[in-house]
Amino acid sequence: MGLSRRSMLWIVPGATLAVPLGALLLSGQGQAAQVNAEGGVAVRGTDVVAYATQGRPVAGRPDFAHAWRGANWLFASAAHRDLFAADPERYAPAYGGFCAYAVSEGYTAPIDPAAWRIVDGRLFLNYDRSVQRRWERDIPGRVARGDANWPRIAAR
Repeated sequence: MGLSRRSMLWIVPGATLAVPLGALLLSGQGQAAQVNAEGGVAVRGTDVVAYATQGRPVAGRPDFAHAWRGANWLFASAAHRDLFAADPERYAPAYGGFCAYAVSEGYTAPIDPAAWRIVDGRLFLNYDRSVQRRWERDIPGRVARGDANWPRIAAR
């Protein structure tokens, strides 16, 4: 990916300065519950319920927002918002919505909502489709390493 894992910056649209990646990690309710959120919006505003119900990423709308774990989650409909609100762990992506490949390697990276896969009922997102293909070469191994790394990464 070319960027140093520690020096990655996100440019937030409309912001007057670059924000260090670590400053965007949000926690909620006294636990290490980091969420990949740009400008306070999780998963680039993508309706995470749509991955399960429509089999594709769908843009969420601000009028169907739900606050959870320190971020605003956007949905395409009130029905999707309500499904998420009733059981967010069922629909929320693994690793707070950070790139699954990166977490399996021990760091976080942003995602492309179009680079996704549901495995055993869990939504995994990746940096882009090229990285997703690398992650898919060993899904069980990548998931095992990601699951082992995530508690340490989330506690930062």
